Amino acid sequence: MNSRIFCFLVVLVLSISVSLVLYTISSPEQKNLRKLNLSGSSILAEACNALIKEKAFFVQENTLKMSFGRTSCTKYLIQNHYITSPLSAEEAAFPLAYIITLHKELDTFERLFRAIYMPQNVYCIHVDRKATAQFKQDVEKLLNCFPNAFLASKMELVVYAGISRLQADLNCMKDLLESGVRWKYLLNTCGQDFPLKTNKEIVQYLKKFKGKNITPGRLPPAHILRRTKYIHREQIYSFTSFMLRTFVRKAPPPHNLIIYFGSAYIAVTRDFTEFVLRDQRAIDLLAWSKDTYSPDEHFWVTLNSIPDVPGSMPNASWEGNLRAIKWSDNESSHGGCHGHYVRGICIYGTGDLKWLLKSSSMFANKFELKTYPLTVECLELSLRERALNQSETQVKPSWYF
Repeated sequence: MNSRIFCFLVVLVLSISVSLVLYTISSPEQKNLRKLNLSGSSILAEACNALIKEKAFFVQENTLKMSFGRTSCTKYLIQNHYITSPLSAEEAAFPLAYIITLHKELDTFERLFRAIYMPQNVYCIHVDRKATAQFKQDVEKLLNCFPNAFLASKMELVVYAGISRLQADLNCMKDLLESGVRWKYLLNTCGQDFPLKTNKEIVQYLKKFKGKNITPGRLPPAHILRRTKYIHREQIYSFTSFMLRTFVRKAPPPHNLIIYFGSAYIAVTRDFTEFVLRDQRAIDLLAWSKDTYSPDEHFWVTLNSIPDVPGSMPNASWEGNLRAIKWSDNESSHGGCHGHYVRGICIYGTGDLKWLLKSSSMFANKFELKTYPLTVECLELSLRERALNQSETQVKPSWYF
């Protein structure tokens, strides 16, 4: 090889290596971290406590290894210490139904599923039709290990802010009503959520509402009105999808309904779920909403504001504390994001742990296990410790490593 070319290649490789090292040292997650070999729950707990107190720790890779895909279902459940019997009589008597919508982040979903899994509950998982065949197969293989978890019978190609996102939830609602579990409340989540409360804490929190539905919202502010004033259409191409706003005005809502604006995340009763799928007012509102922008942010709260609907709350408010979210345009209220923002929502870093653990919400959004593993692992450790401390069983399942 020509000596000049060889020297050039050597210099190029060295330059790239030095740049990568400098980037790693200066990146936000590494600035205040020192090296530590995490090999057990006590050391992870030490690391988590230090991070919460804003001290320094460095972890090169995920400290917990999920073994799914390399062993049998029985070994998988044992090795990862899934809870396989109700931890209290109160929880056993108050089963929950979950909808989880996802299209990526299999490892993050796996942690979410383990964190919320209880044998008395039931779980419907909707995988976006845009997801790869391998991703769907991996999710299905995981769910085959659990008799109370299944894929949605009908999958939607989900467009952000489109009717397909709402339809995905409705598909799972139908499946959950047809399941053999007589669940009390239904909660919808996405694959990048993570619980901040134990199952028992969620049950006790929902009981306080005495059969009322939780659909946080209010009358829409001025800048939101265009979402339902003009026709919007889903645009689906091989390389992208999005909502296109037109200048065509929509007809008034059916049944003289007052359109509210609220959260896409809900906690609703079985009776309300049946109403949503069977009542003509709900069916007509769904049809009217098909060409609106982000219909899941008005559909639930609007129906829950009708006085004669089961469990309704006619005076809509933001009551509920369903999700802890750090929005980029509201940093003064939460002190900023210590991870990074995606579409204006914080992907939580380890610097957000203290804020998350103080939150009174049931869930938080969003997480990426591969990007910020300790954020998820520390939350999971805290959650499992509380769940086992609250357990009424004589033999408590151990932690999982």
